[in-house]
Amino acid sequence: MSQAVRSQAGQRRALRQAEPVRFSRILAIAGERGERVVTNDDVAGPIDSSDEWIRQRTGIVTRRYAAADVDVLDLAEAAARKALDAAGLTGADVDVVILSTVTYFHQTPAGAAVLAERLGATPAAAYDVSAACAGYAYGIGQADALVRSGAARHVLVIGAEKMSDFVDPTDRSISFLLGDGAGAAVVGPSDTPGIGPTVWGSDGAKSQAISQTRGWQDLRTEPTAGWPTLRQDGPTVFKWASFQMAPIAAKAMAEAGVEPEDVQVFVPHQANMRIIDQLVKQLHLPDGVVVARDIADTGNTSAASIPLATERLLAEGQARSGDLALQIGFGAGLVYAAQVVVLP
Repeated sequence: MSQAVRSQAGQRRALRQAEPVRFSRILAIAGERGERVVTNDDVAGPIDSSDEWIRQRTGIVTRRYAAADVDVLDLAEAAARKALDAAGLTGADVDVVILSTVTYFHQTPAGAAVLAERLGATPAAAYDVSAACAGYAYGIGQADALVRSGAARHVLVIGAEKMSDFVDPTDRSISFLLGDGAGAAVVGPSDTPGIGPTVWGSDGAKSQAISQTRGWQDLRTEPTAGWPTLRQDGPTVFKWASFQMAPIAAKAMAEAGVEPEDVQVFVPHQANMRIIDQLVKQLHLPDGVVVARDIADTGNTSAASIPLATERLLAEGQARSGDLALQIGFGAGLVYAAQVVVLP
């Protein structure tokens, strides 16, 4: 036994652990969308489709693309700065940066570490999460645990994607759904409960339902194979999301000790308007519940969709600070996560 862990009397020193806090909450949410508005007519030609078909199948009218010289970290930084400002904090107040993305080009270093330096958050702990469309909800679950355990006081969670970098314009399975953006939330301690238990999981047996067309190693062995893009098995994903995610959302409500009639706002991943409608129906949410439908104008932004949709509801006055919101993310993996939160 090292002398460093014994007192002068020879007794073993008691191990000191972080002091936990009882509750956490989301202090602020902000977003950044791609600046270019892309209409259905803009994407319909290469997939031999039409504005009417895309609206009927998805509910999307437009999606947003970032400029060519804007990368996913630029979007993440813009959203993060807005969230910190809204929370009355600076980068120096952040203890942990969690970046959820599947569109950051570098395997290493983590985008979160680069982002932390940009924000002046060094030496905050920083790491990336690859959980696709559930990534933001994964991040909120981790931030809640970090704050309540005493491991961090303020955690910055960002979902950021530049999906247009992985779009094949001729693909009819997913390309017309996708958009670019970032959403950020600051999580900190609270005097009252602000984040319910996270219900999460995965189903790797369906991992090929949403995936890249090829792995990065293929570019070494087959340099003419072309850039990897995204594909999905639409019917499989629609059935899984529409009918297997409602029980997950219901369990998140039960774990939080609330009933459907207690929920004031519903923020599902903005995957498809028909999926959203199915979830509302199966969850038996009250008629007056506010349902996020940001997909109509922003498209599917994967990890960014829940915070972007939440930010829009708050900015437009459809939801208010203190409202009880049920949020659920689900996507490639297949992975999912849900929790009930108090809106900032």
